[in-house]
Amino acid sequence: MKHPTLFALVTFLLLPVAAAAEKPNLLFLFADDWGRYASLLRGTEGPGTINDVVSTPNFDRIAGEGVFFRNAHVSAPSCTPCRSALLTGQHFWRTNTGAILRGAVWDASLPSFPLLLQEAGYHIGYTHKVWGPGTPANAPFTKEQAYAERGRRFNQFSQNATKAVAEGRPFEEAKAELLEETRGNFEDFLAANQKGRPWLYWFGPTNVHRQWVKGSGKALWGIEPDDLKGKMPPYLPDVPEVREDLADYFGEIAAWDAAIGVLLGELEKRGEKDRTLIVISGDHGAPGFPHGKCNLYGFGTNVCLSVTGPGVKGGRVVDDLVSLTDLAPTFLEAAELEAPEVMTGRSLWPVLRSEKSGLVDETRTRVFTGRERHVEKARADFTPYPQRAIRTADHVLIVNFRPDRHPMGDPYRLDSGDAPTVEELENETRVTLPDEDAGPTKAWLVGVRNTPEWRAHFDWVYGKRPQCELYDLKKDPHETKNLADDPAYAEAKAEFEKQLMDELARTGDPRLVDGGRFFETPPMAGPLPSAAP
Repeated sequence: MKHPTLFALVTFLLLPVAAAAEKPNLLFLFADDWGRYASLLRGTEGPGTINDVVSTPNFDRIAGEGVFFRNAHVSAPSCTPCRSALLTGQHFWRTNTGAILRGAVWDASLPSFPLLLQEAGYHIGYTHKVWGPGTPANAPFTKEQAYAERGRRFNQFSQNATKAVAEGRPFEEAKAELLEETRGNFEDFLAANQKGRPWLYWFGPTNVHRQWVKGSGKALWGIEPDDLKGKMPPYLPDVPEVREDLADYFGEIAAWDAAIGVLLGELEKRGEKDRTLIVISGDHGAPGFPHGKCNLYGFGTNVCLSVTGPGVKGGRVVDDLVSLTDLAPTFLEAAELEAPEVMTGRSLWPVLRSEKSGLVDETRTRVFTGRERHVEKARADFTPYPQRAIRTADHVLIVNFRPDRHPMGDPYRLDSGDAPTVEELENETRVTLPDEDAGPTKAWLVGVRNTPEWRAHFDWVYGKRPQCELYDLKKDPHETKNLADDPAYAEAKAEFEKQLMDELARTGDPRLVDGGRFFETPPMAGPLPSAAP
């Protein structure tokens, strides 16, 4: 007969172990520069858009099993600021030098969800990119928590696959080889968890980031650029060069989706899928395209976001406006941890547990975004372009604090000396418009900038912007007609400005203090310290 006191003591001692075992695993799949492009959007918003040519069957399937957020936005449409905000669960302007790209240094005093999970007993690790080119590069993880021994070639998917095809190998064979690296790195991470703890794995490939092999979308994936004809948003010229560039971008998204399939397949094979919360997203919109990355328009800040797994009432499409800053407290709540008070993001669990579709949480009707400096490395003074925005389902208001500056860098330097060649522009060997990534689209626009047909378009996407921009998203979903000076919108403009400035003041945005001095002085602006990367 068991001794009752001893039996009770043993049972009590085992309780924490049992509770820990019940906590879900956390799989976070986060693609560099992948915005709001997925084939499932054809079903939620209908045909006739650029998503008609995107193919993401693996993402569609797992998002369909969970909750797909149609109105998810990043805090800042630049990789390091976005990731700083995501990791810490705070607006990007609260992350010190993490609010910029070049010269960023990780602030270890800021609580971050991976380290909080580690302290709570989680096995944590990553493959590829977590934070950015700051110091250290993949904070808050350590080098010892990196799992990439099987290879990093997936990050140059089109380059490696194109080379293999040129050597006479079938594309499917080359693709399988690159995907096997992805599987192997994940296997190594799981194998390192010898104590059977719940785990967090961050998979952050960079293949969707520039650069890609020109023509690879069609050559590797059969994406026909002309299928985009007549479907391009107005800020993207509907010309062969731009359509091909976008098709190549969608080819990298197809590769990213294939990697999603491999990781999900590994989970299913191991019987881990039902115990794993799977979150999939990207850090901002398309790189190297007008209105995309580094812009506060929807093409720059809107991203795909899906959450699937234990506790999630799936099969729903949700319209709540959410920020990726909400993910940190969401991950922590999944692990039964309280989010630190400094986090401005809000846990998504009330929405995830609901059975409603559409607008679930009536308080989630707005989201805040912003930007300071991306790279802007063409001039010695490293000038920021400060912006903040408030977005609702019907409107977006953008405040440009320094309308005297050019949002992507001064485009008219091109006319002050010898202009770069198309090849130099496509390959970043000559810097111009530095806060927009290099590529064929930018090269084409620079090449036609002085033609009667395209001069106005060039000025529109690269020229100076007014201090205030207001767009009616119901009438103008592509954000092309600024209504800030329209008397009919004066009341709405005033209300949005108040809500935006109240949020900036409430959360201590340095841009409102002393003329934005924090962001206008080194290392946030001006020459970078010699030790900075």
